[in-house]
Amino acid sequence: MSRIVFAARRFRAGVVAFVSLYSLDLSIAQAQQSASTDLLPPVEVAPTERAAKPRAARPAPDQPEQRRVARLPKPELVPASPPVAGVSAANLFPTVVVSPTGVVTPTNLVASSVTVLTARDMERDQRRTASDALSAVPGLNLVQTGGPGGQTSIFMRGTNSNHTKVLIDGIDVSDPGNPNRSFDFGQLLTSDIQQIEVLRGPQGGLYGADALGGVISIVTKKGDGPARATGSVEGGSFGTFNQTAGLSGSQDHFNYAFNVAHFHANDVPVTPVELLPPGQKAIGNNYDNMTYSTKLGAELSENLTLNGVARYTDATLRFTGDTFDPVTSASFPAAAQSTQTVHQLFTRGEAVWSALDDRMKSYFGVNYTNHWNYNISPGDVMATITTGDRVKYDWHTTTQLAPNNNVIIGAEHETETLQTATVSAQNVNKAGYMELQSQFRDRVFFTANVRQDDNERFGEHPTFRLASAVIVPVTDTKFKGSYGTGFKAPTLNQLYVSFPAFFFFANPNLRPEESVGYDAGFEQPLFGDRVRFGSTYFRNNITDLIQSTFDPVTFASTNTNIGKAITEGTESFVAAAITDRLRVRADYTFTRAVDATAGLELLRRPKEKWSANVIWNPIDPLTLSATVLHVGSFVDGNRDFSILRLLAPAYTVVNVAAEYLVTDQVKVFGRVDNLANVHYQNPTGFLQPGLGVYGGIRLANYDVR
Repeated sequence: MSRIVFAARRFRAGVVAFVSLYSLDLSIAQAQQSASTDLLPPVEVAPTERAAKPRAARPAPDQPEQRRVARLPKPELVPASPPVAGVSAANLFPTVVVSPTGVVTPTNLVASSVTVLTARDMERDQRRTASDALSAVPGLNLVQTGGPGGQTSIFMRGTNSNHTKVLIDGIDVSDPGNPNRSFDFGQLLTSDIQQIEVLRGPQGGLYGADALGGVISIVTKKGDGPARATGSVEGGSFGTFNQTAGLSGSQDHFNYAFNVAHFHANDVPVTPVELLPPGQKAIGNNYDNMTYSTKLGAELSENLTLNGVARYTDATLRFTGDTFDPVTSASFPAAAQSTQTVHQLFTRGEAVWSALDDRMKSYFGVNYTNHWNYNISPGDVMATITTGDRVKYDWHTTTQLAPNNNVIIGAEHETETLQTATVSAQNVNKAGYMELQSQFRDRVFFTANVRQDDNERFGEHPTFRLASAVIVPVTDTKFKGSYGTGFKAPTLNQLYVSFPAFFFFANPNLRPEESVGYDAGFEQPLFGDRVRFGSTYFRNNITDLIQSTFDPVTFASTNTNIGKAITEGTESFVAAAITDRLRVRADYTFTRAVDATAGLELLRRPKEKWSANVIWNPIDPLTLSATVLHVGSFVDGNRDFSILRLLAPAYTVVNVAAEYLVTDQVKVFGRVDNLANVHYQNPTGFLQPGLGVYGGIRLANYDVR
């Protein structure tokens, strides 16, 4: 009970702070008076839960009538990184995606493979963290060390977990202090997220380093219309106690959105009892996350718009680490818990200049990110603290040469810094890029881009990407394909940080990893687009793969460029609107990922993964959904890697959810995760949560007068 009281106090303090910030910004706005997997998702640039009664009624989020095309929105916060090169028909019916340059493109008219998750998808399935929301996406394998708050890695199309570039409102949120310079999805809450785009395949031609496997671009919600308040409370298994609160709206030429979210879970079983020494009891994990975010925009004139975003996360995880016995040379779970505290700050400010009746738009931005990681284990004399910072300046301009024909040019300057108790390191990367997007007679679509990166330590690296799609007359069959290159420079951690106590040493002589990848596939609509199916083949060749090597003579380990990896497979789907109230979708992914040098399967890449989703609206206020996720067997090491290779068994998980709209402003909801209470480990040595039952209430669209 004391934990719940403490959590409630933290949440209340956050709400008070945000209300104060809201009042201040609203007064500023007044002084300046002179926005998936759902088969039929709504298309909203700045969404609300449901329109209040005084406003014009909107179709319900799952109604088939939502097939209109949104008009081109006014310039909003546009990520500094280049635009998504294309989006596949991840949803059954055509939807609209606002690319980072402000170009609105129907998803069924582009060449690349992308899955789109909307705010409605995540709300309907009640996914509270990004890792939960992404778990069923084709082409991805998520690995989380236990329950909520555990380190979460994503392997896209069989590539490494650090081969995926992650953007939030255009901000590169990877951690320069992380050994792999990757992003931990376990800390990302979803309450303020409007859309997640999962772009698969090498994207170095626009996004530069780290995008060997693909890009995950996340866009948060934008305020629109009268000031409105939202809030929710949820509780359930594993001591879960979650709350959210938000204020958003727009006035004249100013828009604003504020959000605070609290996620709490305790006594989550993670350590398998068979790993514990005799007589030792398992201790569950405890996790607490407070996230604050804001998104602001001001139209100063018809040509100039200023935008800003900020996101801060304060999360603490108490977990069971491992203890090493020097006598037996064995590792086993510790009797006392370790503590990990994470502070993340992501910010961006930008100016958008429009000219030629909005046919030319220029974006000038600056990003700052800070990752502060604190870890302490029983017996440690002092904590381990790692700080990673990134400052990035960017510019890009998109010019419409003709309808649906655009040229994009841009440049970036990025400085990242690593700081530990013994190491201080920095690296600078400069880049320029260009892209051409063309469309011919609504049947042929083509994208080409090229980029040149100049890395302070590793020199110049050109990358490019070509993508094309053709829609066949009469049948409307879409054939699509892409070919691209990528590279990834070694991280500051890999180059400079050693752990002598564990006989692990940095390697300042590492070379960048490089890749070539391509895919080809088709999509076929039937029965007036009430049924759609398709399949895509992909292949990636990665050279100079950085891997850890062990010297049996000195017992020392280090990273070296010895690897060559090949990943290939297929991604297939079928989706159907059985009726206007019943929709189904199924996805299947086959992945073959091998170390081409040793001829062995790469770890934690299941060959098979499939999922099925059903959405049913038996009556207007009620929505029911169910998801089945199957992950096939995969090669892994045991918890302490004293066994380097073993076969982890397959598992199947069923989740169900329900929501009921009591009024236009009150919704009750509930869900059951892992309905069959399946006990499984991914990765090996870390249990995933069993049967969990949750429920809550959501209040939305309350006018703030």
